[in-house]
Amino acid sequence: MAKLWWTVVCLLASLELCTPLINELQPGKEWPKRQSVRQPQDELDNPDVTTVIADTTVGDVVDIPEDVQEDVEENIQTKAIDVEDSKVDYSGAQLWKVATDKNGVRVLLGRLRRRNLISTWSGNQTYIDVLVKPDAVQNVTRIFKRENITFDVIIEDLQRRINEENPPLDENEIELQDRRGHRMTWKQYHRLEDIHGFMDYLAKTYPKIVSVNSIGKSYEGRDLKVLRISDGKPSNKAVFIDGGIHAREWISPATVTYFINQIAENFDEESDDIRDIDWYFLPVVNPDGYEYTHIKDRLWRKNRKPAIYGVRQCVGTDLNRNFGYRWGGKGSSSNPCSEIYRGSRAFSEPESRAVSEFIKTSAANFSAYLTYHSYGQYLLYPWGYDNAVPPDHKELDLVGKNIAAAIQATGGSKYSVGSSSGLLYPASGGSDDWAKGQGIKYAYTIELSDTGRHGFVLPTTFIEPVARESLSGLRVLAAQLRKN
Repeated sequence: MAKLWWTVVCLLASLELCTPLINELQPGKEWPKRQSVRQPQDELDNPDVTTVIADTTVGDVVDIPEDVQEDVEENIQTKAIDVEDSKVDYSGAQLWKVATDKNGVRVLLGRLRRRNLISTWSGNQTYIDVLVKPDAVQNVTRIFKRENITFDVIIEDLQRRINEENPPLDENEIELQDRRGHRMTWKQYHRLEDIHGFMDYLAKTYPKIVSVNSIGKSYEGRDLKVLRISDGKPSNKAVFIDGGIHAREWISPATVTYFINQIAENFDEESDDIRDIDWYFLPVVNPDGYEYTHIKDRLWRKNRKPAIYGVRQCVGTDLNRNFGYRWGGKGSSSNPCSEIYRGSRAFSEPESRAVSEFIKTSAANFSAYLTYHSYGQYLLYPWGYDNAVPPDHKELDLVGKNIAAAIQATGGSKYSVGSSSGLLYPASGGSDDWAKGQGIKYAYTIELSDTGRHGFVLPTTFIEPVARESLSGLRVLAAQLRKN
């Protein structure tokens, strides 16, 4: 029986590895020709996009093999499926900022992580933000004190922060929604249905400059909707901007949709720097994970495609470790239960594959690629796969610092600028490395606010300030493209 079971597993694995990269929608080829923008087709509207496929079983704690690269973001995913459709409760969980300047701290954190006592959120060369599980607070506190490790408690009860993060709109805002014709505001984090409805609304309202298309489907069948803003000039350069690769980073789709709204609504009054660019926006690269964070687990990171690991089945691939430039290297994991699982192969996930196929097959002259994440306030350029930089790194650094200066001048937020691997840590398989490898000159990952006080659970009062200052930075990039 055991032999038969193993044969089935191997057969399934071989099928997965041999599956051709099929995309029935042929992304990129169906995009409207310049100066002939058409409306979104009715068949792209999917009334079932909010349907969530039930979880598959996730096993008990699995230790990471010794040869797997340990990384600041790596964490064992151990939540078993809940029989009832209830949300994951983080009551009593705490967020600590842990100093890592002392020898052995990172090794100790790795051990605590494998014991499922903590998970890690973000960090750099000097500290790591650590989520301490509710039943582990006393134990981890005792260990840290014994080892004389310095830490600050940033959030004392994570669930309380989650409950307060996204309050309902007041009556005036709801009335404004009805008059406006769509439900999007930047005073609330919105579900995918609202985001897609807003994109379709703009395409219908501004058909001469705005069009919407689906470049593919997620694992659970949701559209990957891209909105284009363009006046159709053949001389235009193009910029691709995405958000929501990591599901729990809600400020990212909110910021990208803010860009869309500002440019589309004010296009006639915009500068030539903005008007002479074809803008492509994919606000939510990971729609399945994003919806899951709203209905089930606020801190879910990966997509929702199941994978087999030994006798266990874990869910999700880190899409920002799945892109095919130096895939499978440092800062990624071969363990499907890890939060930085890289996938079974490069572009094994439908979401990352759709982005790559669209960019490669599009006739657009892509000169910049921006991917918005959170958090930490970093402006990062390649390379991420190792501590190395591309030949034009000095120019990328200069433009990055000009963007950061505009952000600070607008809202006061200070962004650190540098290569991903140099400023933070190696992370192979990232979308920005892949974009740079495709010859797109200005490729940046922007880690939005804040620097750790709220982390991923950023209150809605931050949305407009963060998005507004980020738009100022985007204008600097547009001006730079005009010079080149």
